[in-house]
Amino acid sequence: MQETDKTASGIQRGAAIVLVLHNPREKCWGILDEISPAGVFLRGLDLNAFDDWMSAIVHQEPFVGFGDLFFQMWRVERISKDEASGGVPSLSEEVERRTGHTVEDLLRN
Repeated sequence: MQETDKTASGIQRGAAIVLVLHNPREKCWGILDEISPAGVFLRGLDLNAFDDWMSAIVHQEPFVGFGDLFFQMWRVERISKDEASGGVPSLSEEVERRTGHTVEDLLRN
């Protein structure tokens, strides 16, 4: 079996995604590392902390919240690409606009 950077869903490793979970209901945003039968590996944070995270970056304040996450597949309700839609920017575009840095640059630090 040949290994590729594409997951079974067609969303590529390294793509910014929004992950919707159930039991308990949560939404997470970040960079996809892997989708496997066991679950989803993500470098990201809870979507409720998104604005606080960006504010901390803009004001050069410490912030704990972005990390390596794993969610078991039975909890995954939906995975969608973080894309602009109908004139509304994607979360990644919003990060770049408000901080002046790409998500990839911020993850390297």
